[in-house]
Amino acid sequence: MFQNWGFLLAEIWLLIGLAALLGLFVGWMIWSRGSAPRATVNDASQLRADLERCRAMHSDKDDRIRALEAEISSLRLVAAKTIPPRPMETAEPDRSRKEESVKPATLGAARGGMPDDLKRIKGIGGKLEELCFELGFYHFDQIASWTSEEVAWVDENLEGYKGRVTRDDWVSQAKLLAEGKETEFSQRVDQGDVY
Repeated sequence: MFQNWGFLLAEIWLLIGLAALLGLFVGWMIWSRGSAPRATVNDASQLRADLERCRAMHSDKDDRIRALEAEISSLRLVAAKTIPPRPMETAEPDRSRKEESVKPATLGAARGGMPDDLKRIKGIGGKLEELCFELGFYHFDQIASWTSEEVAWVDENLEGYKGRVTRDDWVSQAKLLAEGKETEFSQRVDQGDVY
């Protein structure tokens, strides 16, 4: 019975040795794949040369960008000196002006069912014409008869267009149009050059 034990022990040691060799081989394979290749001096010099070539190719673009940024800065300075700052509209209406304002006479509908083409007045587009109709202003003669107090009221109540009546001088344009005369702007509208 004990005579075969020597053979079994030899086989066990042989298998343990083979397993150790196989483990070393697998470990060496895994270790060699995971290690990064080392850069050589030639690789580093090649990368430096590529970097310098890229910088040389794009230096003119960098110079142009710097020149444009300087030009923009100088134009901003010139604009700041020549264009006065616009006053911001305040959320709170000017009470003194509101006290002076008077609502102009309005109509419930256009006379004869046909309103005038208010877009022939410079400063009135499609949306503003609709707003004028909603407020009861349909005709040139209505606008032409506004007093300064009435102009102040309309300027305050044109939501989104405050101050437009005064800025574009609607009253003088409406006077000409109510008399059957033309303005330069109304002629352009009639020719189809505006809308």
